[in-house]
Amino acid sequence: MVYLHILLDFYVWFCYNIIMNRSLIDKLKKWKDKPGRKPLVLYGVRQAGKTWIMKDFGDKCYKQTAYFSFDNNEKLREIFKNDLNVTRIIHALSAEIGFNITASDTLIIFDEIQECPIAMTSLKYFNENAPEYNIIAAGSLLGVMSLEGTGFPVGKVDMLTLYPMTFFEFLQAVDNRFMETINNLDFDLLPVFHDSLIELLKQYFFIGGMPAAVKCYAETKNFFDVREVQTTIINAYYADFIKHIPDSNIAKVRTLWDSVPAQLSKENKRFLYSDIKQGSRGRDYELALQWLKDTGLIKMLNRVSLPKMPLIAYQEASIFKLYMSDIGLLSARTSLDPKIYNDTNNLFTHYKGVLAEQFVLQELLALTGSMPIYYWAQDKNNAEIDFVIQHENMIIPIEVKAGTNIKSESLKTYKKLFNPQVSVISSQNKYKKGGETIEIPLYLIGKIKELI
Repeated sequence: MVYLHILLDFYVWFCYNIIMNRSLIDKLKKWKDKPGRKPLVLYGVRQAGKTWIMKDFGDKCYKQTAYFSFDNNEKLREIFKNDLNVTRIIHALSAEIGFNITASDTLIIFDEIQECPIAMTSLKYFNENAPEYNIIAAGSLLGVMSLEGTGFPVGKVDMLTLYPMTFFEFLQAVDNRFMETINNLDFDLLPVFHDSLIELLKQYFFIGGMPAAVKCYAETKNFFDVREVQTTIINAYYADFIKHIPDSNIAKVRTLWDSVPAQLSKENKRFLYSDIKQGSRGRDYELALQWLKDTGLIKMLNRVSLPKMPLIAYQEASIFKLYMSDIGLLSARTSLDPKIYNDTNNLFTHYKGVLAEQFVLQELLALTGSMPIYYWAQDKNNAEIDFVIQHENMIIPIEVKAGTNIKSESLKTYKKLFNPQVSVISSQNKYKKGGETIEIPLYLIGKIKELI
């Protein structure tokens, strides 16, 4: 399994050096220029492209990059064992890398930092005693999260999350003909390109945003090859469970993670512990759920009892839905047959519209990373709104439709009860703004801030 991770990490690095671009670079540039900057911990599920984006950032924004990986590097780990004097550490790292590490123009990268917990602790002392150094640390989320409470520098680091590639990033890698039109929100040309963008969205539903899968498709245009890559990534996650999770919890973490696709297939997608195994209760899987949430492998969406500001005050902790980290991995775990790609309607409505919901959630998460996202439903489930977001001074309901039929009794009920300033329906239809309801094509949901 170690070799599996090495091969996957190299493949992701190789992918990016050919075709990939990531919007998180802009956030990294803001971090670099931020007053009171702290060492940065970059979060993200394995294979999301953390190593590449750190190196790319170094190449673009610094004179030199000092890259250190703690994976299978005992000599590097020894540097941190004696003490955490930052002056000594910098001298030792300079000797290791072969050039003088300077505070003003060197980016220091600590990769796979979970393999050296004391290196993670050292970030506290860099922040306190040598804040002039530019340091980014990253690693497997399962490993990094396991360090919390054992020397994790709480309050002494900045944090960013790298999500799977968005649909727009996918387009840049696979077919960038439409990006200028999208970025300009040119509504004279967008209707002309509508069918082509729907076709590309179909591809993204199957491929998703894991860089290795995107690269594979960009080169081969073969969905079966993509599925092999996705399966390899999923197996690497299972290997991470064994490596980082206490033995007493491994089975429960895997069982809970395996249950997510099946629970989403229900008409009422609310997650129920009893659906994992008859007689199961929340306390049986509490730690397993926390592990999967913390590592980004699942996203929990809590129900709100009332869509009012602030949404967090109205969330119901015990009522929630669980989604996957990536739509392509969800497609793989549901055994979505590549042949279904040739049937537009079946692809979008397959799995009861879950793929469309998963897509919209991913786009919303990647948009800000911190946007409060919930869902609303009546107690008897007579009406349900897929997503409710808090944006500036507004609470915005978002109803997702996999096809072109946008009739929604749930949205009618919601509007009658709460009279929202703005409501959104996202579907395969073209953009339309009329009154307080905005119709946003699925492929433009990543522009929701500009469109509302």
